[in-house]
Order: sequence, then structure tokens, then C-alpha cells
Amino acid sequence: METLTAAATDFAMIAAWSVPLLVVYILTQGFTATRELGAKWNTSPRDGGQKPTGVIAGRAERASANFRETYPAFLALCFGLAVTGDPSGWGFTAALVWFAARIVYLPAYLSGVPGLRSIAWGVALASLIIMFAAIVF
Repeated sequence: METLTAAATDFAMIAAWSVPLLVVYILTQGFTATRELGAKWNTSPRDGGQKPTGVIAGRAERASANFRETYPAFLALCFGLAVTGDPSGWGFTAALVWFAARIVYLPAYLSGVPGLRSIAWGVALASLIIMFAAIVF
């Protein structure tokens, strides 16, 4: 049981630290849109459907959406590993790699460096697959 408690604590910590990362993605999206459309737009109810059309704001919006698409899977896998344990350590290592890849993903996407965003995304996806495998195998 002591090992399970240690694993649960590790996964709770990485899941907790992922929340500020989520906030960074959301704030980046909001700040880039506000920079383009202004504070009046940001504080409005946005009923008119006006959206930013700039390159950086568009990249920030897509990066945020991509993070939010895979984030529930990451949290579910963290929870699963916390409950079942992670005797091999592969699950926690993959969680750390996912976290690092998602840190790299945002500036990679914003910079527009060809291939870098895709590599970071691929590493994050592979990490989720390893986390899944650490639970079921």
C-alpha cells in the first residue's frame, strides 16, 4: 500500500502542475486575441462572432484547443495510474515527458518553426500511449 500512496502522490502532483500549464495556454490565447481586437472586444459578450484573424492569435487559439482536446485523457490516465499503481515507473516517466512536450508545444506552435510543433505533439501522444500501456499491461 505504501507504493500505491507514493504513486498516487506523484500523479496527483503532475496533474496539479498541469493546471497552471492549462492556464498558460488559455491566457496566451486570450492575450493574443485581445492584442489584436482590443480590450473592448475582450470585455464584451462577443455576440457578434468577431474572431481574431492574425497569425499569432490563430496559432494560440489552435494550440489551446489542441491542449484541451488531449488534456482529459492525460488527467484520466494520471488518475488510473494513481489508483492502479505504477510499479515499472514507465507511467510516471511518460507523464513527465507529456508535461515537457506540452510546455514545448506552445512556443513551438507560436514560432511557426516547421516540424517542431508536430514533433512536440507526437511526443505528447506517445506519452499518453505509454501511460495507457502502463495501466493495462
